[in-house]
Amino acid sequence: MAIKIEMPKLSDTMEEGVIAKWNVKEGDKISAGDIIAEVETDKATMDVEAFDDGTLLKIIPQEGDAVPLGGLIAVIGEEGEDISDILDGEGGSSESSSSDDSEKENSDKKEAKSEDKEEKSEESKSEAKSEKNTESSSDDGRVKASPLAKKMAEDKGIDISSVKGSGPEGRIVKKDIEDFKEGSSSGSGLSKPSSSTAASKSFESLESKEVKVSQMRKVIARRLSESKFTNPHFYETIDIDMKAAMAARSSMNEANDVKISFNDIVVKACAIALTRHQAVNSSWHDDIIKEHGDVHVAVAVAIDEGLMTPVITHADKKGLSEISSETRELAGLARDRKLQPEQMEGSTFTISNLGMFGIEEFTAIINPPNACILAVGAIRDVPVVEDGAIVPGKRMKVTLSSDHRIVDGAKAAQFLNTVKNLLENPLSMLL
Repeated sequence: MAIKIEMPKLSDTMEEGVIAKWNVKEGDKISAGDIIAEVETDKATMDVEAFDDGTLLKIIPQEGDAVPLGGLIAVIGEEGEDISDILDGEGGSSESSSSDDSEKENSDKKEAKSEDKEEKSEESKSEAKSEKNTESSSDDGRVKASPLAKKMAEDKGIDISSVKGSGPEGRIVKKDIEDFKEGSSSGSGLSKPSSSTAASKSFESLESKEVKVSQMRKVIARRLSESKFTNPHFYETIDIDMKAAMAARSSMNEANDVKISFNDIVVKACAIALTRHQAVNSSWHDDIIKEHGDVHVAVAVAIDEGLMTPVITHADKKGLSEISSETRELAGLARDRKLQPEQMEGSTFTISNLGMFGIEEFTAIINPPNACILAVGAIRDVPVVEDGAIVPGKRMKVTLSSDHRIVDGAKAAQFLNTVKNLLENPLSMLL
């Protein structure tokens, strides 16, 4: 008996999946436990496993096709088994719809072609009428010229009365304008100097292309749109002296096999600050505000399809070396699209760092259900005043985006000042 293989639910927020790759082809023998396909969900690329033995009789969607939850993706059964009833039940309406769409498309094309012919006919009539009017009015002292020649002369700044026509009855045509030169003997006078040559230039049009939206990009668009237009954002920026943090990092990296990044130091500082400012480590749940007991910091990682946010759990309890190792591992999995859903869930705060791209300051959209997200800029070489003297400084701007339903301006400012003090006195993070 033939068995349907349907699109499984591979994450809590998944609504549809895209077939990234088929690992089998029609006619292959399948055993329970075989990985038959890779499916791109809203969070990661996941494996689809067969639960029955049999022959793969039919593959429904092709690679790159999106399939809703529960949608038929394949059929397995005994070799040679008739599965037309399954295909008719699942795909009949789709084929009919496709046929209708094709007929409609052909009809639309015919209508468009007919309209195009009518437009061209009207244009021809209009031009003929215009030419006739031009010729008929030439006897009253007006210059005989085709509409195209008049337009070209206007664009090139040529006095059309200076051009000698080569057409019937001395009518000026396109070729006369193209051949006309200032001071030419063919004209009755000199042309007006051209004000610009740009109008006569032509540029080759480059081909545009349509890029298919990935499942991840769809979810990013939906979630961030909801966040931006539902959560009342406000922003506060603070400038931090990073000279001490840079010196501390250099010392730690000289004595440690695991290299510490500035982002690791920022993660640790924020994690400690979150334990002291509970409102920032919270989330909105309509009739209640949930103040989280644990500190789980999400770190935004850029990949081709958008941003992924792996989570450093219990970041306040981990040392810088452990945070560094875990961040590197999770970032690598993110770039390879191998992160598991549970590695991106449960964050209570998010950090987005664009400093490595030279961005000095920016604002980030809150990653729901977090109350806040910290946007970290580049460390800048700037002159600063110390004890009345101007000296070289290392400064970094960070901007906190906050949900005003949970966090007030004063609480956000207090959190930022705690982060600033920790980064400017990095040894205090070790206590």
